[in-house]
Amino acid sequence: MRYTRAQLDLTALSDNLSRIRAHAAQAKVLAVVKADGYGHGLERVASALANHAQAVEGFGVASFDDALRIRALGLQQEIVVLGGFDELGDFAAIAEHNLISVIHHEHQLELLARFAQTQPTHRVRLWLKVDTGMRRLGFYPDQLDSVLAKLQALTFCQVELLCTHFARADELGVDANADALARCVQQINLFSQALGSLPNEIREQCARSLANSGAVLNLPHVHAQWIRPGGILYGLSTHHSQTGLDLGLRPMMRLCARLISCKTIHAGDHVGYGNGYTAERTLRIGIAAIGYGDGYPRHAPSGTPVLVDGIRCATVGRVSMDLLAIDLSAAPAADIGSEVELWGPNLPVEDVARAAGTISYELTCGVTKRVLIQEQ
Repeated sequence: MRYTRAQLDLTALSDNLSRIRAHAAQAKVLAVVKADGYGHGLERVASALANHAQAVEGFGVASFDDALRIRALGLQQEIVVLGGFDELGDFAAIAEHNLISVIHHEHQLELLARFAQTQPTHRVRLWLKVDTGMRRLGFYPDQLDSVLAKLQALTFCQVELLCTHFARADELGVDANADALARCVQQINLFSQALGSLPNEIREQCARSLANSGAVLNLPHVHAQWIRPGGILYGLSTHHSQTGLDLGLRPMMRLCARLISCKTIHAGDHVGYGNGYTAERTLRIGIAAIGYGDGYPRHAPSGTPVLVDGIRCATVGRVSMDLLAIDLSAAPAADIGSEVELWGPNLPVEDVARAAGTISYELTCGVTKRVLIQEQ
């Protein structure tokens, strides 16, 4: 059997949630579990977070399908569909499974008006999104009055919360990025001004949510009633120069494989497709049974770090679909069967992501179904 596997540490997830709670003790936690729990398994992650001693109050998902997968587990936490409804059929799921939908676009107002014609007998619970600068989803601040007026006219609609999303909170950290901080402050001010223009009754009845992972760690004054941690739940850093370990988090995923071949190559020999690596001297290389077919980044260049029997080594040549070549100079005792850690507690995924020119979120989300999952 192919050894390639992802070992998932549920105690790390639990410890990370406890640390997040310590950062924002007064806020409710909407655990963001989209993209199959950032590649860690939606059902696995949701169950663990719901059964934690400090269980999360809700889950944030990208789609109604994910919401139904959580409800199928029997979990009763709030579930917020972050992408919102986009067809009339979604309202049946909202009613049957007590879901909350984000509303962010005029098209959704039109759908609600059409749904009103069916004379609904149940509430449609909404989180209203304000676009303060991300320019993806959300109404502009100067639209709020008219949007809320339309929603109040639809008596079956219940706006429970106003939210926004930071564009650059993930850049805050050890390097004190003044430009990113200024941009976050600008978004906070726009959000505050938008809320300040609303009637008192609206401001009093609606909760607020601003803080994604970066803001949870770095902007404590905007934790408000709900925080929305994503990557930090899984031990992933939001900042390019820090690892999750640097932030006191524990990585949940350890991706590993084994060497299935070892051979000596000589100066001038080429390795892999495209002859992308040329040996400058005689060296011993190992071939690990993992590649982009498993989710390891194809664009990771020669020199990307890996651990072989716990010793830091480096890749050579182009990543193949099933195989990865490694320079074994630093691990001369390594042989067929030696374990290779691609990322995990001993090799931060952020280090691999940095070498590959991407972010840790993409790597954990990209692990494919053919990788065997082991819970620890």
